[in-house]
Amino acid sequence: MMMNTAQYQALARKIRRHVVLMTHRSGASHVGSSLSMADLLAVLYGGFLRVDPERPHWSERDRFILSKGHGCAGLYAVLAERGFFPPARLAEFYQDGTNMAGHVTQGAVPGVEVSTGALGHGLSIACGMALGARRDRRMHRVLALLSDGECDEGATWEAALLAAHQRLDHLVVIVDYNKIQSLGAVKDVLDLEPLAEKWEAFGWAVCEIDGHDVDQIVQGLAAIPLERGRPTCIVAHTVKGKGVSFMENQLLWHYRPPDASEVARALVELDSGS
Repeated sequence: MMMNTAQYQALARKIRRHVVLMTHRSGASHVGSSLSMADLLAVLYGGFLRVDPERPHWSERDRFILSKGHGCAGLYAVLAERGFFPPARLAEFYQDGTNMAGHVTQGAVPGVEVSTGALGHGLSIACGMALGARRDRRMHRVLALLSDGECDEGATWEAALLAAHQRLDHLVVIVDYNKIQSLGAVKDVLDLEPLAEKWEAFGWAVCEIDGHDVDQIVQGLAAIPLERGRPTCIVAHTVKGKGVSFMENQLLWHYRPPDASEVARALVELDSGS
């Protein structure tokens, strides 16, 4: 399945629409974190990842790990749109007695590879999967989408060292660099700059893109691996709350769910394609 630019953009709008409604119905977070990665998810699941919704456990599928597991509303939304399960099931998000939990949950949700949410562990899991694939002589790729906040975690950088040392060039990290983490701006909590140069110093091949420009996302992913023998890191510059003007770049929307009037305003923007 491959899409053109307009189709990727339309899928991203659908993801954002689902996210706004899911977080409202559940009274739960993390709307801003899910919105910032919607374009990345649209391209990944709209054409890049080798996956089969009819066979979620297909042995040759690419493995995708949402390390920033608190953004699960976005992942659940794109999986539903791709046919892993009916979109009507998104109404179960964060509801008592259901299996669609507020952090990514494996087993109960088709298409989810691992449960995540304790930040800093996703890349370690991805490294193990990539190393295992190579030893089993399998050709699938392993991708991990990280938050910028979890780049504060030492475990992330231990895994980064291991991946470069093992020359895991079928491993890809995408950093959702929206510049805001749970309690403040990244530059104020723990400044990551120069982020791209840090990944390069750890032995990775790195490129930087606009994480909301689907053509740039397509081009970045198409170039993987950027260098033979080195894992790839794509630093995607994004905006927290992207797609809903009053949520963009606002720390408030890391945790706060939208109320009914805010949902109405958000849907007007999303449905108009503005």
